[in-house]
This record gives sequence, structure tokens and C-alpha cells, in this order.
Amino acid sequence: MSSSSPYYLKGSRLNVRLNSVIGWLARHGISLAGTAEMSVRGRKSGRMQRIPVNPHTYDGGQYLVSARGHSQWVRNMRAAGGGELRVGRRVRVFTAVELPDEEKLPILRTYLEKWGWEVNQYFDGVTAKSSDEAIIASAPDHPVFRIEVTN
Repeated sequence: MSSSSPYYLKGSRLNVRLNSVIGWLARHGISLAGTAEMSVRGRKSGRMQRIPVNPHTYDGGQYLVSARGHSQWVRNMRAAGGGELRVGRRVRVFTAVELPDEEKLPILRTYLEKWGWEVNQYFDGVTAKSSDEAIIASAPDHPVFRIEVTN
């Protein structure tokens, strides 16, 4: 999947609509399978941008994985260094550090085990049962952030 420009798979109209419904539900306290609404400050607008995400826990750490690649929220996160996760009235402020590709294997594998039913389509045939080599080869296309909740 890697090429000279960063991988990014834009959502279809249906994906965008579903994301807005899932985000609305999270804002109102309904988390589907652990989803939350993430807010991150836009690097150009300065306004908080919202998107539903699948926070992932691995080995005691919390992570955000961008299944669709180098999306706008990823670019904003790189600039902002953190954001907020919301489910209903519960808001968790966090800082974020992007992981280097060589540290992503166990996080991507366990993320695909939990969320593959939803995100496998964005991993170009790579699944939780793929070889280590296949997952490592896909790592540059899927940014991963370790998050630390600060409140």
C-alpha cells in the first residue's frame, strides 16, 4: 500500500453518515462496542474537530489507530499533541505520542482482533491472522498513537 504519498482512504458518503450517527450516540452516552467521540484541535482552523474512534487497550496502554491511514484527524493530532475522548458527560483529556512503525505490530494485531469486523476493509487484506511480516508491511499506512489520559 505504501507509495510516495501517504496512504489515506477517504470515507464514502455512507461511512461519513454512519460516523456522524456513531459520534452523536457517543456524545449522548451510548458507546457501541467501546467507541468514543474524539475531539482534536484543527491545525489550520483552530476549531475542535470531532470524529468517532475505537480506543484500544493493549498491555496496560491506551492507543488510537487510524485504520484509514493518514487522515485529517491524524494530521491534526500530530500538530496538537492530544485531544479529548467523550462518551456522554465523561470527557477524558489526553496527550498523544505517535509510535514508530517498529513498535506497532502487537497493537495492530490486537486492534484487528477486536475491531477487524469493522476495519479489515481498510487494511488491504491484512487481518489479525496475517503473518507478522504482513502486519509490519502495513504499519506505515496506519498511524498509531499512545495516549495518556491527563484528567
